Amino acid sequence: MDSSRGAIRFLVHRRVLLLLLLVASSSLVGTSRGREAQPLPVAAAATVLGSRRAPERHGLALDFYAKTCPAVDQIVGNVTAARYRDFPAAGPAVLRLFHHDCFVEGCDASVLIAPTADAAARSPPRVERDVEENRNLPQEAFDTVELAKAAVESKCPGIVSCADVLALAARDYVQLAGGPYYAVKKGRKDSKVSLAGKVRGSLPRANSTVDELLRVFAGKGLGAADLVALSGAHTVGFAHCVHVLGRIYDFRGTRRPDPLMDGRLVKALRMSCPSSGGSARVVVPFDVSTPFQFDHAYYGNLQARLGLLASDQALFLDARTRPLVQDLAGNKTRFFQAFVASIDRMGSIRIKKGRKGEVRKVCSQHLLSA
Repeated sequence: MDSSRGAIRFLVHRRVLLLLLLVASSSLVGTSRGREAQPLPVAAAATVLGSRRAPERHGLALDFYAKTCPAVDQIVGNVTAARYRDFPAAGPAVLRLFHHDCFVEGCDASVLIAPTADAAARSPPRVERDVEENRNLPQEAFDTVELAKAAVESKCPGIVSCADVLALAARDYVQLAGGPYYAVKKGRKDSKVSLAGKVRGSLPRANSTVDELLRVFAGKGLGAADLVALSGAHTVGFAHCVHVLGRIYDFRGTRRPDPLMDGRLVKALRMSCPSSGGSARVVVPFDVSTPFQFDHAYYGNLQARLGLLASDQALFLDARTRPLVQDLAGNKTRFFQAFVASIDRMGSIRIKKGRKGEVRKVCSQHLLSA
């Protein structure tokens, strides 16, 4: 890590960030957020939002490590709290890492496997981290999981999987950023393989249409409400400029910005993201109103045409998902409940059990090579 320890690893122009915040605050004036409704139970919230529950593939349990590693939540929590204090950008990075893991062959820590040093010489099958969709996953996320796993190994060697450590770390960061605390079910095993060929088509893209998004989510047993609720994770974190250049300079070949993006946001983004010659390290916030706070402002931004990615803004433009966006924009409690229900379903995708999985000692290496 370089420069100040609490700074974001990538470059974010302070002046531009302030301008983005001003754009957001002025655009959201008059945008109806709705009254705070009475909180719904999590199950009821999922029903209201029209979600279809992911099929139960394998049983996970809150007390899975009750006898073998009862303090695992606290051990991981100590690491994530320290990391969040020193490197706050690690928070959204770990949350993104959890999503990329679960959406490719299930929640099995396969995304954590590092390429071997002699990969180029032997040309073995590439691992998930080699694929373009995963190349920009911040190193802070991988480092955080490795540190948490090492702490767990020091107390409970060979017991807790990297997949469970990642799920716990993602939960911790949601809470540390102001979001809800939720109990994490455990019992995942780590995958014995990590194959690059499994990634393509399994992850949403920055310019995905709602049809494409719904298709990807349906393939994981998740519905439209899960799509909208989990997209709310973009209330924190940053995107590289490459993902917004088309929207702010040449929308669909018109050589003009996307007419559905607020013009002031276009201007602010162009200050950080030149059409050519810019730094590949520069990032811009997903949520231009409260970029470091896990809240429901993301949905209000979509209503005000302040969505950063085309795939984000599409959720408000499409008639199938617009009511869900409006519902969550109006009530933070409802968003928290919906998010917790959906990330629980996501965390249960294609769990590895028994001999189909392993418990790695080092998360970046398969057990036999550790």
